[in-house]
Amino acid sequence: MRFRNTSSIIAFKNATRRCFDLGMADNDAASQNIRVILVGVGGATCSGKTTLAKHLKRILPDSVIIHQDDFAPPQELVPVHPIYNVQDWDAAPGAIVWPKLVNFLREIKKTGKIPPEHRSHDHLNVQKEVKLGDAVRDHWVEVFDRIRKEREAQGKEKIIWGLLDGFLLYWNQEVVDQLDVCIFLRVPEDVLRKRRHERHGYHTAEGALWRDPPGYWEQIVYPAYVDAHRDMFTDGDVEAGMPGDKVEGLMVLEPLQMDMGEEVSRVCRVLEETARK
Repeated sequence: MRFRNTSSIIAFKNATRRCFDLGMADNDAASQNIRVILVGVGGATCSGKTTLAKHLKRILPDSVIIHQDDFAPPQELVPVHPIYNVQDWDAAPGAIVWPKLVNFLREIKKTGKIPPEHRSHDHLNVQKEVKLGDAVRDHWVEVFDRIRKEREAQGKEKIIWGLLDGFLLYWNQEVVDQLDVCIFLRVPEDVLRKRRHERHGYHTAEGALWRDPPGYWEQIVYPAYVDAHRDMFTDGDVEAGMPGDKVEGLMVLEPLQMDMGEEVSRVCRVLEETARK
């Protein structure tokens, strides 16, 4: 069930913007002496992945966020759940236009550039701010700026950071194959449910406002999340299982067990190590 929000549609038409243009020529990244590092920031809806990705973008030089939600199918093509007879935006096979996303990531890896025709509607969605302390942010800004300057002085490739934020990052193996670092935020079901119910809704690419029908979380969202992620963890336990072999090097973070400063720092240490390889 959808509710049209006229002001949002107007804002969308007037303010739809291109994702950050990295400013590269159309040549391959290799010929431009560029190294593209794609970082997956995955987790269930309302797990805090977009918040984390935005903090990382403010820290990493030459970085861009890619929102998996921008690769959802058009509203009229979203499948209808066979039992509950409502549109199912969450079941992995139909929630994302997978070939489009895979080709997009390959293009970024190849050119170091966001395709000029790409549009994002993330700015239409209101997010609760989770602040990061200045000391933590300033420390990591300095670390990555130093890495950038060292590489420049040594004639090494310039690093372009792509931060892929999404709720189904690790379901499709072709997507996983494009990622250099894989992060997963794991939050208990009861907390996810509470956060989801507190949200006013989600804006679609068309500018419409989607609000969950009654029972949508319990009947569709969470079962789809479990189904898409059970093979990532031992015994299929998405709540407490250890990471399995499906996603090599998967970094699982439990945000409720740390503050934002520690969460960001743990990720940045891995990214620093990756950048220095």
